[in-house]
Amino acid sequence: MKITGCWMYVINKYGFPPKLEDMRKGIKELSDLGFDYIEFEVVGKENLMEVMNNRSNLLDFIGKLGVSISNFAVLLPNIYSMDKTLKEEALSLFNLGVETAKFLKSDYVWIDSFMPPLEIKEGKVFSETIEFGTELKVKIPPDFKWIEFWDNFVDSVKKCSQIAEKHQIPLLIEPRTGEVLANTDALLRILDAVNSENLGVIFDTAHLHAAKEILPLSIEKLGNNIKYVHAGDNDGGSDRHLIPGDGTIDWEEIFLGLKKIGFDGYFATDLETLPDYDQSFLKCKKFLEDCGKKFSL
Repeated sequence: MKITGCWMYVINKYGFPPKLEDMRKGIKELSDLGFDYIEFEVVGKENLMEVMNNRSNLLDFIGKLGVSISNFAVLLPNIYSMDKTLKEEALSLFNLGVETAKFLKSDYVWIDSFMPPLEIKEGKVFSETIEFGTELKVKIPPDFKWIEFWDNFVDSVKKCSQIAEKHQIPLLIEPRTGEVLANTDALLRILDAVNSENLGVIFDTAHLHAAKEILPLSIEKLGNNIKYVHAGDNDGGSDRHLIPGDGTIDWEEIFLGLKKIGFDGYFATDLETLPDYDQSFLKCKKFLEDCGKKFSL
């Protein structure tokens, strides 16, 4: 079993997005906790360029620690913009992000789907802040047309997949509550629409449980499109990201389902800010290790 330290560790300790020096601190701390694999994220142009311009030093730093990058997120909401100029600029930046992921020897690159361009009446979206378990109220703008947005969204994911494939790195997309891809069937729909063997999904237990999904059935539906797992728990009533076992997810059926489809990828410790954060990550890591032994994963 390959267990990776989720980038949430760095975000929750050092801000969203963290500066380069804080990234280095967070990576070192994850290494000190015993993680051999880590995630990495860049958010927006400024953050991306800071990482890209320092990628040689980062690769050397990571190498000296003896850790590897399992998944590299390139998070640019304008990828889905209906404004052609903004979209093309974002796709150009995405190409630079994938080049950086490849340079840093990441196994995967990933994107999120974000929320459509709706009017936010209350709360914040994930592109602004990473806060779980919050309420969100929106209003549909008069000029918003779902079918036009969806067609543009599919085009964007196709182009991202083609860019990643050009660099010979698989692209993953993550479901998150309140976003375009918030449930299993939305993931299946985008997989069908893009129709690329280079595109897979992150199975995020906490987000999908909050979306009232039957998780073992989700695994059965998605099958070998699942390339990566974000492991977090909640009570199914709010989008919390707790230590596995502290919510109501049936983890035995999760692992049996993953074993059935032959999953052999990464499990990421995907936790929100919790008391004694280092110990929370270690508890999550041990839980996954114990399950890996029990279910021979």
